[in-house]
Amino acid sequence: MTEQTLPRTPEEPAAPAEAAGPFAAPAEPPRKPLRERRVLRAVARWSLAVVVAGGLGAGTAAFVTSQERTDLPGLATTSDGRWDFPRQELPALPADAPRPDHSGNAAGIHHADLRDLLVTAPGSAEPDPKLTGDWTPTSAYLAEYAKGDRRELGNKLHAFALRHAASRAWTMPDGTEARVHLLRFPSSGLTDLYRDEGLDFGSTTGASLAHAEETWIDKQWTSRGVPETASVYSYEEQAPYGDDGVQTRVAYIVAGDTLGMVVHEKKGGAARVPFHQTVVLQTQLLG
Repeated sequence: MTEQTLPRTPEEPAAPAEAAGPFAAPAEPPRKPLRERRVLRAVARWSLAVVVAGGLGAGTAAFVTSQERTDLPGLATTSDGRWDFPRQELPALPADAPRPDHSGNAAGIHHADLRDLLVTAPGSAEPDPKLTGDWTPTSAYLAEYAKGDRRELGNKLHAFALRHAASRAWTMPDGTEARVHLLRFPSSGLTDLYRDEGLDFGSTTGASLAHAEETWIDKQWTSRGVPETASVYSYEEQAPYGDDGVQTRVAYIVAGDTLGMVVHEKKGGAARVPFHQTVVLQTQLLG
């Protein structure tokens, strides 16, 4: 696979939390605060989250552990609707830099360039001209959420010292829209705090998505192919899919200092197999 040719510039900090401000919607009817809407989920939150994180993220895989540049298979097959992903390339680490799961790397730091850890789009995809795999402002990530939740999530990103974000998006010939966001925090502990206090996982995701008010645990998700160093929280919008008939699937990946978000959307239903394929490939790049 041809190596990524994005220009290399010093890592740029994410836009400050104030960038979330323009997403406020003064013309909309007032909504209950995000924290208030989470109260009913509080009892089930940890028991369900532990099941999802433990059960879904505990799988093991025969996986590359060396620091040399190498390839990951695209998990390609034509028999079950999987996409034609190219082989994914693991970036080389700087000399003497430990992997996130190394005993000498207690903070779970990814020393590779964050942009090189983004999953590469399938060969038949049409790339998004705005989300090209380069650095992105926090507003690109926050746009995934309902307008009433963006400001508070932006404040959480600021509170937990988000360092920077990178995103890639594409559209498939069948109309499926895919978006992947990677958020890097200063340590795995701060990533966990954003997961717990910002996204607030439970039987449903705490923050409402822009195109799906409620998403529920994807009960058919399995951890096959997911490294032990990553936890996956996979959700799906259940039918009916709203006025536009577009189904949203979303998965969050927690791996050391980085949180990943994978979104697939398609009118009439987003296929499960390529969604799981995208998520597994992204976890392997972060694992």
